[in-house]
Amino acid sequence: MTIRRATDNTKALDAFMTAKSQIDAMLERLKTLSDDHFETHPDEINWGHVGTLNHYASLLRQITDAEFKEGDHAA
Repeated sequence: MTIRRATDNTKALDAFMTAKSQIDAMLERLKTLSDDHFETHPDEINWGHVGTLNHYASLLRQITDAEFKEGDHAA
């Protein structure tokens, strides 16, 4: 018979909350930047800006696909 001991996950919980806090801060900064059109005036938009935003979207898509089991991570 295996006896299981209660585990103390305090350190894991603290690390999790630290990482979550970091993600929340990054998302807030991105939201603020997005609300300001990534600090680009509409008259100044060029294909370089499009490429940059598509790159950002690709990186974020990797995260959302993994978390929501979509795209390459779909079951």
